[in-house]
Amino acid sequence: MELKRVVVTGVGAISPIGNTVEETWQNMLNGKSGAAPITLFDPSKFKTQFACEVKNFDATEYFDRKEARKMDRFSHFAVVVADEALKNSGLIEHPSFDPDRVGVIWGSGIGGLDTFQQESIAYGKGDGTPRFNPFFIPKMIADIAGGHISIKYGLRGPNFTTVSACASSTNAMIDAFNYIRLGMMDACVTGGSEAGVTEAGMGGFNAMHALSTRNDSPETASRPFDKDRDGFVLGEGGACIILEEYEHAKKRGANILAEVIGAGPSAEAHHITAPHPDGLGAKAVMENALKDAGIKAQEIGYINVHGTSTPLGDVAELKAIKA
Repeated sequence: MELKRVVVTGVGAISPIGNTVEETWQNMLNGKSGAAPITLFDPSKFKTQFACEVKNFDATEYFDRKEARKMDRFSHFAVVVADEALKNSGLIEHPSFDPDRVGVIWGSGIGGLDTFQQESIAYGKGDGTPRFNPFFIPKMIADIAGGHISIKYGLRGPNFTTVSACASSTNAMIDAFNYIRLGMMDACVTGGSEAGVTEAGMGGFNAMHALSTRNDSPETASRPFDKDRDGFVLGEGGACIILEEYEHAKKRGANILAEVIGAGPSAEAHHITAPHPDGLGAKAVMENALKDAGIKAQEIGYINVHGTSTPLGDVAELKAIKA
């Protein structure tokens, strides 16, 4: 079976350094940091009092007030970036658009954490009578963001969410890539969103000793390859790309931004937080991707790495706790 070529025809982003792709890109080029004191709640009693929050975001600027209240913040981000990416691609407006051949494969590591936290707090303060918001579960589940995108644009192709911690969005894009090259879709809205800057999110990661506590200098706290690293900086936001079958994109005259030629997921099967000391998982991922793409390592011009900034001492402590 001949695999189809897959290209990128649209992008969307909302991040701690910009609420659109262009704004994010320009601030990235200017070296702007998104880390700053937390504003979404009072962090004064927390070890870490800063995060990478999305700035100046008001959901009612994008959604009807009643509709906005039915969605968690991570879903707000998902729909906003999907809208930017779809407009950027021109996919839906083109006469060739077939909603049965366009899917949504989204990624989110935890889903509606704030919704879960607020509903749990409200119940705990009560007398035990089960009074819950009827939208509690629909707001919380990780799969709902992709569902909102699908419903808004009438996309009836494959629709599901991948949940694999920090790799969730990457896995979503890999699945979208494979569905398209196998001929199961013409295009896919894919990417991911997260909104974990909450008391539960910060408190949980602080308890793991995973977050930086560089409260006096938030903008320099993320330093994954520094010997003085002391943890990562929790962030939020969303990003989306439109993946499309090459001939389909070419036929409608789409602006092709890039081509996806391979992917290579793997698992280290080693530890809940620490990487394998020999880097077996990272090695397998790169080897698998190169093999799938049919290219050699010497042909790679850029590598984007995932660095957690977690200090080695805290990894040892987690191992001790496990023991």
